Amino acid sequence: MSDTMVTERAKAILAASGRSNVPPFMVMDVMAAAAAIEAKGGHVIHMEVGQPSASAPKTALAAAKAALDDGRIDYTSALGIPSLRARIARHYRDTYGCEVDPARIVVTTGSSGGFILAFLSMFEPGDRVAVTVPGYPPYRHILTALGCEPVLIETHSDTRHALTGEMLLAAHRKTPLKGVLVGSPANPTGTMMSREALTGLIAAADSAGIRFISDEIYHGLDYAFPAVTAAELSPDALVINSFSKYFCMTGWRVGWMVVPETLVRPIERLQQNLSISVPTLSQIAAEAAFDGREEMEAIKHGYEENRRILIEGLPHAGLSEFLPADGAFYLYADVSKFTDGSFDFAKRMLEHAHVAATPGVDFDPVHGRQFVRFCYAQSADDMHEAVARITRWLKR
Repeated sequence: MSDTMVTERAKAILAASGRSNVPPFMVMDVMAAAAAIEAKGGHVIHMEVGQPSASAPKTALAAAKAALDDGRIDYTSALGIPSLRARIARHYRDTYGCEVDPARIVVTTGSSGGFILAFLSMFEPGDRVAVTVPGYPPYRHILTALGCEPVLIETHSDTRHALTGEMLLAAHRKTPLKGVLVGSPANPTGTMMSREALTGLIAAADSAGIRFISDEIYHGLDYAFPAVTAAELSPDALVINSFSKYFCMTGWRVGWMVVPETLVRPIERLQQNLSISVPTLSQIAAEAAFDGREEMEAIKHGYEENRRILIEGLPHAGLSEFLPADGAFYLYADVSKFTDGSFDFAKRMLEHAHVAATPGVDFDPVHGRQFVRFCYAQSADDMHEAVARITRWLKR
C-alpha cells in the first residue's frame, strides 16, 4: 500500500462524523475577543453570555460545603436523589398550585442534558421538530446532531414573537411534524406566553399528535405577568427546567424535567447509560437552593432595574426598537439602522465601546443580522456604564 493510500485511509478513519458538523455558538467568539481586550488591560462590560453575575444561594453553598466536609460523594439514582425530586414536586405545588408526582421528575445535567434525554426518548432519526426563530441555537443544533430535522418557524411582532397554534398547524400541514419545542420566557427575546396562548398552543399540538416540549429555564424571572407551566396544562407535555438562571447555578450543571408517565422508564434507561447519574454535590446544593428564595428574589429585582435602565437608556443611543422583554434577562434590539450585519456591529461595539453582546445571527440565521442580544444580568452600575459607552460610540 502506498504512502498516499495510507494517508488517505488514516484521514477517513479520523474524520469527524457528519452529525458533529453543527454550527458553533457564536457568542463564544465574542467571549474570546473580549478576553483578548481584557488581557491588554481593557475593561469590558460583559452582556454577551446568559449567565447571572451573582453566586448560588448561600443555602446551596452551605449544603455543598457540609457534604464535602462529610467526605463521601457517591453515585445517586439515575433519576436523581429522591428528596430533591420530592422538593421539586413541592415547588410546583407552592409556585403554580399544580400537583406533580415526584415519580415523574427526572434530575438532569442542566437543561442541556434534559434536551438530549427528551429528544432521544421522544423522537426517531429523521423526525421533524418545530422550533421558533429567533430562538436558542442549541435547540436546533442538538436535534441535528441526533439525526432529527429542526423546522424553523419564524415569529412576528403581531404575535409578540410567540408561536401560535395556527402557525404550528400550518407548518404541520406542509410536512407532518413529530414535535414542537417552545420557551417562555424565551431566549433571546424575553417574550412570555400567557396562560391562554400556551393553552391554545398545547391544544393545537395535541389535536395533531405533535409532542410538546416546554423550556421553562427562565421561570421565576418574569416581570410582565406570572409564568405558566405546561405541567399544569397537560400531563403529556414534557417540561425542562434548570437551577442555572433563577438560582444562579450555571456551573453546577443541574436541572430537571417533568415527564409523561410513559417516558419515565425510557429516560431512566438513557440516563443510566449516558451519565449514570447527575453529580451528587450539585443535587445536594440544588435541593438546598429552594430555601434561598428570598435571596434570589432580591437578585431578580436587580434584573428588573437593569431592564428599566436599558429600555429607558438605549433609545438615547438610537437603539429604540426591542422585542418584548417580559421575562428572562435579555433585550433583543434591532440594530438595522446602524448596520446590515449584527456580527460586524457586535465586533465594532466591542472594539470601540468595550461592550460585549451577542450577534442575532446566533439565534436567527435569516433575520438575526438585524439584531443584537444584550444580557442584563450584571450590576446596575454596569448597565448605566454600558448605556453611556454605547451612546458615546453611536453618537460620536
